[in-house]
Amino acid sequence: MDRMYEKLTVYFENPFWVGVFERISYGKLLVCKVTFGAEPKDYEVWEFILKHYYELSFSSPIGNVVKQTADNPKCRQRNTRKQLQNSGIGTKSQQALQMQREERKTERKQISKGQRNGTTTSV
Repeated sequence: MDRMYEKLTVYFENPFWVGVFERISYGKLLVCKVTFGAEPKDYEVWEFILKHYYELSFSSPIGNVVKQTADNPKCRQRNTRKQLQNSGIGTKSQQALQMQREERKTERKQISKGQRNGTTTSV
């Protein structure tokens, strides 16, 4: 049985508030970045998740090692405290976002090249 984890990190990236959705399933990491603009309230983030989650465009899957954590409540509390102290997004997430940007860039280049040549290419 494989576990699926989802995590949303909201942080301030000058001049906007940004949310990074991370999904780990079948040992693969998928990431999506969303710009909120002004600082979102908790209920606004929840509303966004309910309305737009299935419209999000996640990156290509990246291999990820999922560490098994102990079910000890004190360990869980300690791990939660460590995660809250970390600011920003993890390096794996940043790599996934960069790969997604590059994929979209090549898709746009192919489409514009096809339009210049007079043919239409659908991706």
